[in-house]
Amino acid sequence: MDKDKQEKENNELENDESQENTNDTSSENSHEEEIKSLKKEIEEHKDKYLRLYADFENLRKRAMKEKIEQIKLASEELIVNLLPVLDDLERAQQSYQQNKNAEALEEGIQLIYQKFLKILEQRGLKPIISKGEIFNIEMHEAITQIPVEDETLKGKVMDEMEKGYYLHEKVIRFAKVIIGN
Repeated sequence: MDKDKQEKENNELENDESQENTNDTSSENSHEEEIKSLKKEIEEHKDKYLRLYADFENLRKRAMKEKIEQIKLASEELIVNLLPVLDDLERAQQSYQQNKNAEALEEGIQLIYQKFLKILEQRGLKPIISKGEIFNIEMHEAITQIPVEDETLKGKVMDEMEKGYYLHEKVIRFAKVIIGN
């Protein structure tokens, strides 16, 4: 009986070993398949990333190109609007050379100035009103200070040497002013 018992145990051991070998092989196969699947997934994500990055770069370049083109066109539009003013100045110059009439020249220059100013205002240009206002470093550049007797005039703009301008609420040129001290 001992012999039968031992034989039975040996058979059980052999069966267990063969089952372990089968499990090891199937386990190795499933790991290899999982690794292959993960590598494929990584390659797909890498491909998507590269395509997305290329699309982004193309979009960025196209946006920059459009912005440059827009700036060029904006300048062109302004120049086209200013050409009639240039024409008027040339006619005024010719008229003065022929007639030497100072009164007509003064009137012509005033009309041209108004036309020029209107074009600039349509494009968003506004003068900074300075005279009599309190000195503001965000709009004014102090050229000099002059002594004033009246205390209410201290720190205020007494005179404007060069007009300042806004372009769409942004100061594009500070007013050069003389302030009371």
